[in-house]
Amino acid sequence: MTTHCARTDHHCQRCEGPLPFDFSMAFQPIVNVATQRIIAHEALVRGVNGESAYQILSQVSDTLLYRFDQACRVKAIELAAQLEIPSALSINFLPNAVYEPEACIQATLAISKQVGWPAERLVFEITETESVTDRSHLRSIIDAYRQMGFTTALDDFGTGYANLDLLTELRPDKLKIDRDLVMNCHRDTRRQILLKSVADIASQLDIETVAEGIECREEARWLHEEAGIVQHQGFYYARPAFEALPVVADFSDTADILSD
Repeated sequence: MTTHCARTDHHCQRCEGPLPFDFSMAFQPIVNVATQRIIAHEALVRGVNGESAYQILSQVSDTLLYRFDQACRVKAIELAAQLEIPSALSINFLPNAVYEPEACIQATLAISKQVGWPAERLVFEITETESVTDRSHLRSIIDAYRQMGFTTALDDFGTGYANLDLLTELRPDKLKIDRDLVMNCHRDTRRQILLKSVADIASQLDIETVAEGIECREEARWLHEEAGIVQHQGFYYARPAFEALPVVADFSDTADILSD
């Protein structure tokens, strides 16, 4: 999918005009079990009545990609400010929608200034890395965002195209380890070997790790105690809440995880 715009003044058909559909956001917390604190909330696209992400993403054509990426950032920041989210805000972005980092970040900077959201509390999660053919371009995005004070994360790491070879060229601040690796990690030796290896490599590269898709206490315990991964996200802690902040009901259980 080639979506890089040759213009840098935003005046082209791809970059202008409203989207032909509306959408909103749900929020899911990312926790640090070592400190028992919520460190971020990830904004997840939903329909205006809470419909699934797929129902929205299936409407995003190639010509709408840039506008949708920009609109998602603005919507996420607006809602986060309205909800007075006290943590960082994690926003997914499509690297192919960013034709030039400095130009494409202007709407984000504008809404952040308008609502008073600090740059250091924005995390940009890189999604759909399988569609990126120009890794030097992706690296330039990450480098530019870091210079602007943002944090970057490589999403869905460990499956598909989001693998170790990306780290030869990219220097994200965080790796979000995909649910496919996390699932049943407490009783799957092969997953345990891979998770420990990823955590060790990330640590040596000074990259933080986040385990996604945690659904049970046993997974959470193993990740913390055996792999040393303390940043967690998943249904075990809280399901995404539509236009609201979910309650993390399992911090008391997390204390039990740490004390056992």
